[in-house]
Amino acid sequence: MDLIVANNELKAKAFLQEIEGKTPLFIATLATTETGKIPGLSAAGANPDFTDFTPPADAELLLLGKCKSIQGVPITPDGIPTPALITASALHLADIPALIVNGGVKVKPQIPYINVNGSPGRDIRTGDSVDNVEEVIDRAKVVGEHLAKASEYLVIGESVPGGTTTALGVLAALNVNAQGKVSSTLPDNPHNLKAEVVAVGLKAAAQKFGNFKGDPIKAISAVGDPMMAAVAGLVIGGSRQTPVLMAGGTQMTAVLAVINALEPKALCNVAVGTTRWVAKDKSSDICGIVNQFCEVPIIAADLDFGSSKYPGLQIYETGLVKEGVGAGGASIAAMAKTGGAVDKQILLKEIERNYASLMQIK
Repeated sequence: MDLIVANNELKAKAFLQEIEGKTPLFIATLATTETGKIPGLSAAGANPDFTDFTPPADAELLLLGKCKSIQGVPITPDGIPTPALITASALHLADIPALIVNGGVKVKPQIPYINVNGSPGRDIRTGDSVDNVEEVIDRAKVVGEHLAKASEYLVIGESVPGGTTTALGVLAALNVNAQGKVSSTLPDNPHNLKAEVVAVGLKAAAQKFGNFKGDPIKAISAVGDPMMAAVAGLVIGGSRQTPVLMAGGTQMTAVLAVINALEPKALCNVAVGTTRWVAKDKSSDICGIVNQFCEVPIIAADLDFGSSKYPGLQIYETGLVKEGVGAGGASIAAMAKTGGAVDKQILLKEIERNYASLMQIK
């Protein structure tokens, strides 16, 4: 299979063996945070206010093959399509079912979804960014547990613009050194801006680095985003029944840190699935974050768009976007389910076909 094991090879191989040939349920968890609108932080959407529409449009693309909340598909300011295109292509090729969980969005998707009573996140510079975190975690645990009973394993992805900045905030609050280690949708990773935003948020919450160690609920409430509470609950509930592949980049490390503080034994049944663009990213260090507090394996889909005939896909190779909406995890699941019959070349062809259709390229 076209996969890269980024750390903890033994555990990674055992996890892959366990899921090979099985059909997962893919869950996309949506959220928005005002943090994503801070200029210079995110490439998700043609302008900052558009980020409210990115998660619902991503979800619609996964379930319907087209977006209802917006015209066309979510694109970056440079015209690069959402990574939901990769996810949708992988799920379609391997015939993997998908469900949407609303972790807390401003614009509701025009499709059925599961609600865990989350609200959209505020700017983390307020030091008070997410409401009713504990309730959302508890509700999501119930959802995760029951969905896991109805599937062979779970793949849980996220769509939350600005999510790597809130990830840095929660990691810092939980005493994990992630400074300069979280990734970015932008090729020029704005580490200093992220650190400034987090420092303002922690100060507003009257806290310092590591002050919320052991209290992940307060960490998310102060400087997190609503996706974290929903995904943490889904993973804890789901992992009681089946393996769980957390599909995402460095945002998922913050969720791992939250789970590690709440219920560390849940992580025995968990792996992170990402893309080569995150695993090999020189401007971030996903393994360097995770290895500080747990032994969860990190597996990457070895996607390569360098040979694509479309410049809008080739540009992924420059470090723009990298991951999102569970692109890496969905690709891994498609490869694992088909025993490698779906490889990166077949996946690229399907992504190109969907790209041409969605972008209306003749």
